[in-house]
Amino acid sequence: MTVAVILLATALVIVVALLAAAGAGKLARMDGATYPAALTRAAVTFAAVITLAATVVSVFVTLLT
Repeated sequence: MTVAVILLATALVIVVALLAAAGAGKLARMDGATYPAALTRAAVTFAAVITLAATVVSVFVTLLT
């Protein structure tokens, strides 16, 4: 059961990161950015969400052990 919860949480984080990246890319394009610039902003947003999730998990692991 623990493995299933971890996989579901990972999938949820990835979906949230993809949605945030898509939103950042769309907002960048609406602001007049070129396609490469919008893609860069989307990639930075995706990486930031994944990094934030990893940091939160590491803090929880530290606190719970």
